[in-house]
Amino acid sequence: MASVETSKNGALPVSNPRSSKENSIMTKKGAYAAISYMACAVLLVMFNKAALSSYHFPCANVITLFQMICSCLFLYALRCWKVISFTLDEPQSMDNHLATLVPLKTMLNTLPLALSYLVYMLVSMESVRGVNVPMYTTLRRTTVAFTMLVEYILAGQKHSLYVVGSVGIIIVGAVIAGSRDLSYDFYSYAVVFISNISTAIYLACIARVGKSSGLNSFGLMWCNGVICGPILLLWTYIRGDLEMTISFPYLFSYGFQAVMLLSCIMAFLLNYSVFLNTTVNSALTQTICGNLKDLFTISFGWVLFGGLPFDLLNVVGQSLGFLGSCLYAYCKLRGK
Repeated sequence: MASVETSKNGALPVSNPRSSKENSIMTKKGAYAAISYMACAVLLVMFNKAALSSYHFPCANVITLFQMICSCLFLYALRCWKVISFTLDEPQSMDNHLATLVPLKTMLNTLPLALSYLVYMLVSMESVRGVNVPMYTTLRRTTVAFTMLVEYILAGQKHSLYVVGSVGIIIVGAVIAGSRDLSYDFYSYAVVFISNISTAIYLACIARVGKSSGLNSFGLMWCNGVICGPILLLWTYIRGDLEMTISFPYLFSYGFQAVMLLSCIMAFLLNYSVFLNTTVNSALTQTICGNLKDLFTISFGWVLFGGLPFDLLNVVGQSLGFLGSCLYAYCKLRGK
């Protein structure tokens, strides 16, 4: 059975790579990782949407930058307090100097993962802006097809007819649900589909790099932040996003600051749960979990931000997508 071990210095779980034989069955700990991811994902979309739409914050890249900075600060603090480690077998005597937390050679090996993470974060944040929440979650369901394709190209991963059939139901449901969207915008739709592709590549990189780097979920998160943070800081400076942020009228509003803080906290928890779920289960399972949590995202999105009017085709499409996700979960639990 696959295991999620407790780090030597604390109680937070980290992931060990699974063997190919174990990939067909979801363990109890794998189910916990999947549920944690879904809860974090729903809340993060709500907070990001609140900042970008309700407060009309113009700089999605700055939100991503703040999330990265907070993530690194959280990780460094937890590491200094010996609550977590960054590797699966980290010595008790390891010091807390920034340069020695992760060896340079190991960090360079994670470069493809970090770059794919940067693209994934930037495009995903931008994709939330131009599409209402119900339609956003509908379009994001097509990520499963891209994930299956990337897994096959990078790792030769093949899936059973049961799994392929459940994914097919999800895709059909997404097409039906989106067929009546009157707010169609080509740019917004294109950004969402680019986000789907970048998500698939990122999850595949987690599965590959996570197994070969010797780092646990926290170590991979640390490398992502250390590598991507300076790049994103430079990018936001060149684009003038930092200057726009300073002059943002709601910058010192307690409501906006609370939304930003909660967004950063949820981004940290989400990143951790993504790593944990992908390495304990699989990249495709991680993607399917994103579809299962859509029911709650859509409900909250309709209530808080508005979106699509009630339409029978949309309800049928959403129901098919949810059914396909449930069938996939059943196949994984049964090892089919």
